[in-house]
Amino acid sequence: MPMEAPALVLLARQLGEHSLAWFAGVLAVSVLGAGMACRALKRRRIRRSSSEEPDEPRLAAGLAIGFLSILGAASLVAYLASKLGDGRLLGLADQALADAVGDHVPWAALVAFSWLTHLGDAELLAPVCFVVALLLWRRAHHGLALGWVMALGGIVLLNPALKRIFARARPLHDHGLALETSFSFPSGHSAGAIVSYGMLLYLALRLLPARWHVPTAMAAAAAIVTIASSRVFLQVHFASDVAAGLLTGLAWLLVCVGSLEYARHRKRRAAR
Repeated sequence: MPMEAPALVLLARQLGEHSLAWFAGVLAVSVLGAGMACRALKRRRIRRSSSEEPDEPRLAAGLAIGFLSILGAASLVAYLASKLGDGRLLGLADQALADAVGDHVPWAALVAFSWLTHLGDAELLAPVCFVVALLLWRRAHHGLALGWVMALGGIVLLNPALKRIFARARPLHDHGLALETSFSFPSGHSAGAIVSYGMLLYLALRLLPARWHVPTAMAAAAAIVTIASSRVFLQVHFASDVAAGLLTGLAWLLVCVGSLEYARHRKRRAAR
């Protein structure tokens, strides 16, 4: 519709002009929300631990929710990709947001994001993957070690494959703080961040004392939001690239966590 495109592009430009304020708000909401959700989950576990409700209904419901979430994420990624052609509405909004960010974000903020974005670099996460897997294996958590390696290894294979399928060019910038040569859609840093830090949160919930659960959830949320946002601020990705990266990463994370929980359930049931 002729009036729809200018409205969305104008909204994207407004968001770009006030992007630092929006980032601060989203970061605060995400961190507080993660902490509150973790506390609610902990209370629910305590209440259920004293009941005799069987595990099977909860497991089936969890797997069903995970499966539907994966389908939803895949559908949204496909929808985003369908709207990114030349002159399409979402592509125009992406470009307007990127241009506004480039015009209004201070240099000091860009430098800060150029450092923070390295929290999602493969060069950092690869040693983390090895160290965590080694610690898990040495403490006889062999299933968790395998799941951890498969989660990070899987997204390393999945994201480049998707990039080659969609073959979208990256936005242009001249600040020189971040250089990327691969395709843009979906964002590998965003997908890797939600899988890596999401899996670290899952391991913390499984293995660490309860007093560490809420702080770990809040730290994981802060890392994911900051890494994903940094890609837009540095103009190495469009906003839709980041959204698609988060969706694909979340889908893969649900597969990995769901598989680990199913395996744990089967092992517990066999032991009984």
